[in-house]
Amino acid sequence: MLEPRRVAARSVATYMAAQLGESAGKTVGYRTRTEKKVSPATVIEVVTEGVLTRMLLSDPELTGISLVIFDEFHERSLQGDLGLALISECRDVFRPDLGLLVMSATLDCGPLTDHLKLPLVKSEGRSFPVAVSYAPVRARASWEDHIVSQIRGVDAKAVVTLAFLPGQASIRRVSRLLGDNHYADEVLALHGGLSLDKQQQVLARAAEGSALIILATNVAETSLTIEHVTHVIDSGWVREPVYDAGRHRSRLETRRISEASAKQRAGRAGRLGPGSCIRCWSCDEVMAKQGTPEIRRVGLDQLVLDLARWGCLDPSQMRWLDLPPDSAWKSAVARLMSMNALDRTGAITPKGEVIASLGLEPSLAMLVLDGKAMELAGTAARIAALLSDRDILSGQGVDLRYRLQALEQRPSAYRQVLDEASRIVQGAGSHIEDWQDRVDVLAANAMPMQLARLREGQTLRYQMADGPGVILPEHDPLAGEPWLLILDTDGQPRDARVRLALPVREETITGVLQNLSVVHEQVFWDAELNRVVGRLQTCLGEIVLHSRPMSQLGSQQIETALLEGIRQQGLELLPWTPALRQWQARVRKLSMLDSGWPSVTDEALLDALDHWLLPYLAGMRTLDDLKSLPLGDALASMLDHEQQQRLAALMPESVAIPTGRRVTLDYGGEHVVLAVKLQELFGMQALPELADGRLRITAHLLTPAGRPAAITDNLSRFWRENYEAVRKELRGRYPKHPWPDDPLNAQATAWTKKRAGQ
Repeated sequence: MLEPRRVAARSVATYMAAQLGESAGKTVGYRTRTEKKVSPATVIEVVTEGVLTRMLLSDPELTGISLVIFDEFHERSLQGDLGLALISECRDVFRPDLGLLVMSATLDCGPLTDHLKLPLVKSEGRSFPVAVSYAPVRARASWEDHIVSQIRGVDAKAVVTLAFLPGQASIRRVSRLLGDNHYADEVLALHGGLSLDKQQQVLARAAEGSALIILATNVAETSLTIEHVTHVIDSGWVREPVYDAGRHRSRLETRRISEASAKQRAGRAGRLGPGSCIRCWSCDEVMAKQGTPEIRRVGLDQLVLDLARWGCLDPSQMRWLDLPPDSAWKSAVARLMSMNALDRTGAITPKGEVIASLGLEPSLAMLVLDGKAMELAGTAARIAALLSDRDILSGQGVDLRYRLQALEQRPSAYRQVLDEASRIVQGAGSHIEDWQDRVDVLAANAMPMQLARLREGQTLRYQMADGPGVILPEHDPLAGEPWLLILDTDGQPRDARVRLALPVREETITGVLQNLSVVHEQVFWDAELNRVVGRLQTCLGEIVLHSRPMSQLGSQQIETALLEGIRQQGLELLPWTPALRQWQARVRKLSMLDSGWPSVTDEALLDALDHWLLPYLAGMRTLDDLKSLPLGDALASMLDHEQQQRLAALMPESVAIPTGRRVTLDYGGEHVVLAVKLQELFGMQALPELADGRLRITAHLLTPAGRPAAITDNLSRFWRENYEAVRKELRGRYPKHPWPDDPLNAQATAWTKKRAGQ
C-alpha cells in the first residue's frame, strides 16, 4: 500500500495495526527510505512511493506481492505516476494476476478509468456535514492578520482548530501573531520539516481531545488523520515545486489550491462529527478543478534515471496518465549524460547504476561519489542528507558549516539526518572526518554551476554561474564573502533569497576554473557607443571572470552583431525616410489582398533580417555606417522584378489630378488618403481605384488654407450631394477663390480668381 509521505506511511500502518490489537511490524508493517518495521508475519506493508519504484527495479515481477494499492492518488506525485506506469507494464508483461487498486476521495476518475480499464467502485464512507463559509481578505490587508482574526473568531466550543497555511514561514508568522494576541489555546505547528516523531507527537496531542490550534501545511490535507478537528481555516494557498528550465532545478512557488484540495481540507472538519470550514477567498473565485500533476512541473532527472534502469529510453513507450514534458525530459537526459550516468544512446552506464543505487537525486549522488574519491565519504553523505530534507537550523544563518558542526556536536538531536547519512554510505556517515579545510573543494567540484561571485560594490548580492542573481539575508555572517556555493534559495526566479550556502576560498576557485572556465569571443552591439565591439571573456557559466578588448573582428562576427543590435533596438537604427515607410505600407496593403506578397511589418522585417538586410551590411560597423545603408535597395530586394512592376501599377506612389500635377498618396493609415485642395479636383468625375478596383482612395478635400473641408471615397456622390453645402460655407470664408455652381465643368485650379485671370 503506497502513501505519498513518510509520516503518512507510518501513521496509516500504525492505525491499521491498532485495529487488529497489534503494534506496527507484525501483520501490518511499513517501510520508508529511512525506516523499516516489517517481520515474517507481515501481510500488509505500507510504503512510500519511492520504495515501490526501488522494489520494482530490483524485482520487476514483484515476487510475493498479490495486490498493490495506491492511496491518495489525487496528489499525482512524480513517484506515484512512475509507480503506476511501472505496475501497468509489470501486469502486462510479467504478472497479469497482480491486483491493482487506486484510491482517492477527490480524484477525477474519468481519465484514470479509461487509462487503466478497471472497474470503478464508489463508497460514500462515513462523513458528517461541514458548514462552509467564505471570508475573503480585504484589499491591501495582510492575509496572515486575516487568518489570525478568523482563528480568534472560532466558536468557543471548538476542540481542534486546523488552519492550512502555505509554508513554514507563514506558520511561524501566524504563530507569533497569535502569541502577540495572548491567545489562550495551545498552538502547534505541523509540517514536513518536523521529524516523524514530532509529527506523531502533534497527532497524539490532537487525539487527547483538548482545545488546540494546529497550524499546518498541506501535509495535513490528506496524508494524516488528525482527530477531533471541528473547525478548519483555509488560507487557500500551497507551496509547490515548479521546474525552472533556465536553471535546471525545481523551485517552490506559492500557488492557489485546486477545488479538489479545498474539498479535502474542508473534509478534515467532518471526520468525527459536524464541523465548519472558513475559506479565506471569495466564493466567486474560479479555481482549477484538480492540481497540476508533479510530472508536469518538476525536474525529471531521477525519473529518467529510473526508467533507464527499467530499460526504457523513450517515455512514449510507457503508459502514462500524463506524458513527461519533452523539454524537461531532454534537459534531464543531457545532464545525466554530462555526469556519465547515461551513454550516448541514453542507456544507463555502470556509473549510472551506482548513482541510482544511492537513492538520492543524481546531483547529490555525484557529490557522494566525489566525497568517496576524496576520502570525505561521511561528510559528503551528511551534506546529501542535509540537502535532502528540511533545514535543521532554519533561520540561524545560511552557512552549511554550522549544520555540519551541529551534527558533530549534538548527534542525538539530529539522529534522523545521521541515520540517513549512514544509509547513504553504509556506515561511513557515522565517522567524523577532518572536513573543515576540504569541504569547499568537495562541494565546488561537485556543483560548480552553483558557485556565485559577489557583485562589485555589494555585500549581499551575488551572481550565480548558472543564471540570475541571489541575495543573502541582511546581517548574515557570510555577507561580503567573495565566493559562495549556493545550496538552497527561496526559489524566486530573480533575486532569490539564499537559504543555505558555503563560503569558497580563492585557491579552491582557482582549481575549479582551471578545469571549467571557458574563453568566449563576445561580439555585440554596444548601445552606448553605437557600434559593434568585441571582447575576449573568460567565464564560468554566466560569471565573467576576465574581459579584454578583441584586437580584430571577423566580418561575419560584425554582421551578426549588427543584426542582433537591430533586433534589440528596433528598425529605428536604419535610415528610414517617409518614402520608404510609404513603400512598406503599400506592400503591406497588397499582402492583405494577395497571399503572394511578403509580409513587411516591422516584426516580419526583424525576423527576416538575415534574408533581406544582411547582404547590404558589408563593411559596416557603426551607427554612422548604417546611415549610408541603401535601405531602399535592401527593401526592394524582397520583391522580384515582376512584383516591383505590379506594385507600381497596383499601388502607385502618386496619382495625377486635373491641375496636371501628381499628388503623393498616404498609405500609412487604415485608408489610402489623397490630401488635396478641393478646387484642384474640379472637373474630376471619380477618384482612381487601386489594386484592380479592390481598394478605394479616400480624398481629404482641403480648404485654400489647407484645412479639412470634407472627406469622401466617392467623389461623384460628393459633387451631387455634398458640394453645394460645402460651397456655401467656403464661399463666405474664402471669397477670393472660385466656387462654381457646376464643379464638374469648371477649371481645376489652386489659385484665387484674380491670379487665375492673370
